[in-house]
Amino acid sequence: MEETEIKEQEADVFEAAPNFQDLTKRSLRYLETGYPVHFTGPSGIGKTSLAMYIAKARKKPMMFIQGNKDLTIKDLIGSFSGYQRHKLKDNYVRSVQKIEEKVSESWREGRLLEAVRKGYTLVYDEFTRSRPETNNIFLPVLEERILPLYGAKQKKSFIKVHPDFSVIFTSNPKEYAGVYQSQDALLDRMITMTMEAMDKEVEISAVVNKTSIERNKAEVIVDFIEKVRKLASNKQDSGIPSLRASIMIADMVHRYQLPVDGNNDEFFQLCMDITWFPLKESIGEKEQQRVKRQLERECKSITER
Repeated sequence: MEETEIKEQEADVFEAAPNFQDLTKRSLRYLETGYPVHFTGPSGIGKTSLAMYIAKARKKPMMFIQGNKDLTIKDLIGSFSGYQRHKLKDNYVRSVQKIEEKVSESWREGRLLEAVRKGYTLVYDEFTRSRPETNNIFLPVLEERILPLYGAKQKKSFIKVHPDFSVIFTSNPKEYAGVYQSQDALLDRMITMTMEAMDKEVEISAVVNKTSIERNKAEVIVDFIEKVRKLASNKQDSGIPSLRASIMIADMVHRYQLPVDGNNDEFFQLCMDITWFPLKESIGEKEQQRVKRQLERECKSITER
């Protein structure tokens, strides 16, 4: 799929929803004024897609960093990756041989340093999956607008942040597995906006745009996922099937031309494969057999409109 097509599809989803239009407008204003923005909310509700859509709307180069526990300061700033040897042999005069040899360290620039230096819009996705000591590097970037060059062996100990540089952070709630508690000092320097689940019409549009499935089929799939969510005992649990579940089902249906029919064995098993595990994680062990039977009934009742 071409990048221009992806941009158009993202625009279709976010421009179709008034709440996203308003969120986009506010976010662009904050970024233009110099304030970083932070989208937080449950997994699978479009935080990353919205962040990238807003970054592209700024019409400046974009850099993407995925948060993870192994991310280090060296990954963000850069590091020395070895040595380069240059050898020059001068034999211009036949009887005289001159050899010059120069050895220098090879520097690999980190993504944050590149973004800061060139004025990119940085999307730092799921930043709370990185260790707090790694994220500390953003404090002087956001407050003093400088990036310290720890261990870079540069003439300057820091560089000034480019005037066009801005950051969009995303994160899942702190109770999610693999998420670190973010520093208050860092959160205090950004504008945090809590995102809720998409409304039904927006979710249907997202499924259609992501998979090219017919709208009537997307409606049936989204209705099914909505019913599955109601089976969860804890409606705030991270295991509840998200928008991604609808997209995965629709993608498989479209790719393999499966009928949207619960009586079709392949479609029935597809729905069970994608929804049962996350649903199982959100309910107590004693309830699992009862809820599984309900889920099977919901799968069987699916019919294309």
